[in-house]
Amino acid sequence: MNKERQNSLRELPSVDTLLKTSASETLITRYGHDVVTNALRDTLSKIREEIINDKSAKLKATAESSILTVTEKELASKQQPRLKRVVNAAGIILHTGMGRAVMSPVVAKSLSQLTGCCNIQMDLKTGARVKREHCIRDLVCELTGAEEALLVNNNAAATLLVLSALATNREVIVSRGELIEIGGSFRLPDIMSQSGAKLKEVGSTNKTHARDYENAISSETALLLKVHKSNYEINGFTKEVTIDEIAAIGKKHKIPVVDDLGCGALVNLEQYGLGHEMTVRESLANGADLALFSTDKLIGGPQGGLIVGRGDLLAKIRKDPLYRAFRVGKMTLAALEATLRLFRAPELLPQYHPVYAMLAKSLDEIKIQAEDVADKISNEKPDWQVTVAKTSSRLGGGALPGSSIPSYAVQISATSESVNDISLKMRNADVPIVSHITDDSVLLDMRTVSAEEIEDIINACRNSD
Repeated sequence: MNKERQNSLRELPSVDTLLKTSASETLITRYGHDVVTNALRDTLSKIREEIINDKSAKLKATAESSILTVTEKELASKQQPRLKRVVNAAGIILHTGMGRAVMSPVVAKSLSQLTGCCNIQMDLKTGARVKREHCIRDLVCELTGAEEALLVNNNAAATLLVLSALATNREVIVSRGELIEIGGSFRLPDIMSQSGAKLKEVGSTNKTHARDYENAISSETALLLKVHKSNYEINGFTKEVTIDEIAAIGKKHKIPVVDDLGCGALVNLEQYGLGHEMTVRESLANGADLALFSTDKLIGGPQGGLIVGRGDLLAKIRKDPLYRAFRVGKMTLAALEATLRLFRAPELLPQYHPVYAMLAKSLDEIKIQAEDVADKISNEKPDWQVTVAKTSSRLGGGALPGSSIPSYAVQISATSESVNDISLKMRNADVPIVSHITDDSVLLDMRTVSAEEIEDIINACRNSD
């Protein structure tokens, strides 16, 4: 090591010296003594390493002001939340990587009132303790036709809880073609095993008949389970037993029938140009004793899993120890209550619910928006090739896997930089923009972009150098 670098190391101030400066005192007031002390140590360690490797900054590394400035920036950076608002321009309406459904603004208003105490398990008229779901129970029953409802933290938990409460050490009959695997390699047979229930497969991968259920029933049968194939399709030479057929068999043998719907549609999706997805009300009306479904997909609320149906079965499920482990808190309940109220006027959903606003967006409206955004980006980035292209959006979130929704996107490419670099810069913007890449172009699908988010996209492009 040469003499100049040795002198630079000797000139570095100590942590104690830096802590006595007014700038450090200000940082300590904001972040705390130990946090600032450790941050200063980290900064000095990095500077020593740069000096030793002869990579010191142009600014005088040993200056107290430089060290404190670097430390302040690092502290501010670490203080930023890891979860942040992003713009979904990927064209997937229920994008799992971005929190699935965009919730309605009414949810934020509801949550803002509940940071303090609330009557989560108290009847304000009598002062008596009540069930945790009392705030949503009537709404859920009104919207689904159920006798009773119970809420847990996701639909996988709902499935596990039902199996544990109603079928431990007994058989559950399910079609082999419905042994689904959901995200994260989470498989129905694994859930079945964890619950203590015994899986009894019937039929084949592509064909299951009503007689398969009939022939499999024994004195050990606790439940007949139907699982909707919400994230895949089987086409060709196929046969599936409908919920009303299974319900008739269950009624004949006095065995409860459970319909694991997955997505949880509360309204018919055909009105939005999509295929039919069985609604919760249809499932119960067709004879299911219990229906299970997510609250953060087609309902567009917070993550949760609802169990609805017969009151006597739900009373038994509520007594299972797993219910306490899976139950939700006040913020989830409040967010779901606010969301469910929107479904009381389904014709107004496109006006107040972002998910249904995206679905209802006309092609003409999307094209006009895409042309406007393309013009603005071209003005900011004249070296980019920016056009408007037809594309297809998807519902996502494990709902209607074969669905394709026509849309328009802003298509971006450049000779001076790769599309991967453009996409990365957009994701690293102050408000990250998530796009998708196809045919050597970055696509910004306008179906999933609201008018209020256009300025975020323009700012991301403007500052992408």
